[in-house]
Amino acid sequence: QVQLVESGGGLVQAGDSLRLSCAASGRTVSNYAVGWFRQAPGKERDFVATISTSGGITFNTDSVKGRFTISRDNAKNTVYLQMNSLKPEDTAVYYCAAGGVQYSRSPRAYDYWGQGTQVTVSS
Repeated sequence: QVQLVESGGGLVQAGDSLRLSCAASGRTVSNYAVGWFRQAPGKERDFVATISTSGGITFNTDSVKGRFTISRDNAKNTVYLQMNSLKPEDTAVYYCAAGGVQYSRSPRAYDYWGQGTQVTVSS
């Protein structure tokens, strides 16, 4: 069992940066791939990025490439999402999730989820 807690969200202006953290407890997160997802009001939960146990990284769409960076510090049992040049369309609740399937973009591949952290970007 892995417990995940996200932090670092907030209200920022367009062009600002935020770093989200996903702190794990219970089993070590180094045994799992970790993904970030986001969900805007009235929309489905969308994949943002994932990082494998070895540190491989993927992104979902061009909308975050070059702006978002996922990383992990296994010694701290924490995964990060650095978000730069934020846009109003990045506004959503951001969730981290852990699972045994590497490089998956599907929420169904992740077994453990955090409670989410709100990111609001004003124009």
